[in-house]
Amino acid sequence: MREIHHFIDGKSYSPKADRHGDVYNPNTGEVQARVSFGGADVVDKAVAGAIKGQREWAAMNPQRRARVLFKFKDLVEQEMDELAHLLSSEHGKVLADSRGDVIRGLEVIEFACGVPHLMKGEYTESAGTGIDVYSMRQPLGVVAGISPFNFPAMIPMWFMGMALSTGNAMILKPSEKDPSVPVRLAELWMEAGLPEGVLQVVHGDKEAVDALLTHDAIKAVSFVGSSDIAHYIARTCTEQGKRFQAMGGAKNHGIIMPDADMDQVVNDFLGAAYGSAGERCMALPVAVPVGQKTADEFVARMTEEAQKLRVGVSTDADAHYGPVVSAAHRAKVEDYITMGEKEGAKMLLDGRGFKLQGHENGFFIGPTLFDHVTPDMQSYQDEIFGPVLQVVRAKDLEEAAHLPSDHQYGNGVAIFTRNGLAAREFAAKVQVGMVGINVPIPVPVAYHSFGGWKRSAFTDTNQYGTEGIRFFTKIKTVTQRWPTGDIGDQAFVIPTMQ
Repeated sequence: MREIHHFIDGKSYSPKADRHGDVYNPNTGEVQARVSFGGADVVDKAVAGAIKGQREWAAMNPQRRARVLFKFKDLVEQEMDELAHLLSSEHGKVLADSRGDVIRGLEVIEFACGVPHLMKGEYTESAGTGIDVYSMRQPLGVVAGISPFNFPAMIPMWFMGMALSTGNAMILKPSEKDPSVPVRLAELWMEAGLPEGVLQVVHGDKEAVDALLTHDAIKAVSFVGSSDIAHYIARTCTEQGKRFQAMGGAKNHGIIMPDADMDQVVNDFLGAAYGSAGERCMALPVAVPVGQKTADEFVARMTEEAQKLRVGVSTDADAHYGPVVSAAHRAKVEDYITMGEKEGAKMLLDGRGFKLQGHENGFFIGPTLFDHVTPDMQSYQDEIFGPVLQVVRAKDLEEAAHLPSDHQYGNGVAIFTRNGLAAREFAAKVQVGMVGINVPIPVPVAYHSFGGWKRSAFTDTNQYGTEGIRFFTKIKTVTQRWPTGDIGDQAFVIPTMQ
């Protein structure tokens, strides 16, 4: 059986471990590999190597660091198909989604290639008599990134691009469910010229996470995952005096106005609600049609079109989505479907018990659709994270806007309309961090930044973009004055040609 080891000081590291995790192929339900679980001893080794490597890396001028990023980008692009197949084999998403996972991560690497400009400080001449003031951005030192299972390429590259370009060393703790792609990315960094120790990959569970959170040499932690764990990360880092980014879960809403282009709306919801089996924090699992006529049309068309979705194995080029990541997650999603049914929502499509011929043991769930969901239902209040779309009807825009604004999560929201004024006012007033106007999944481009509100983000610093540069650097400000008068042989003179 394939063994997946830690990646420390530029090579595979395999201590004698008595704890492992199983890595499944979600398409078949079979265990395909084992991943070593590390604890404080492995983290200590990774930190020691990171401290050493970071000194060399930080001493490089930023344009030389940028050249390593450019080379890494080229290597990832050359290996795109191999990375996508590896990702799909452990996560379950179809190859098109896996390529998108890699590409969106590379966009952040592209942005980080501009680090010589992004790291520039400020300068004020003659802030006082003979006094100049300037500031500089410097790396924090050793930082940690803890990434989730649903984007095993993109989110690690969010961390890597920002942390490494600014001169830090990073210890990455990827999800134990699909750890192979992060290890391969680390290998490609080495091929690109990254010094040993600057990027370490440590596998594990809560034991490894706690070792990272409490290690004195780790100055900051960036996390993306569930809200409960994000809250735990935030509390622990606060107690430890560390910087942190702690991004949590979501329950994103799509407001459908009566004037919306219904063809676009239905097509967008098919991809945003069911794509990647709904395992995206920016998925669109709640539809809010405004008015009875809009709701009836949307529900009728969505029911018809969702039944046409093809659920298949990850390598099926005609499949719209594949399996969920694990048997445990499938059971959790199916429990929520049962909950919604018991709570009184009208089930139009039931994805429980879905079996794919020839892959009966795979972790598949069929498209599920509920109508007449109400805000008091637990299945509405919680993040389901599966191919389940819930329809909550609203009588007007004011009622519709209250739903995402009042929800415990505040990651993303979308409004579908031709009315510019309505969209403008909605975007300004809704209490959510990222807004799409006729855009179902409003993930910002790499030169902006990603971040939600409320229980979607236990931090006030967003991911990537200029926010990411600020998070992974500290500012030093210098106030200087030079003495006047005769300085003898050290006097400055303009050289002349002899």
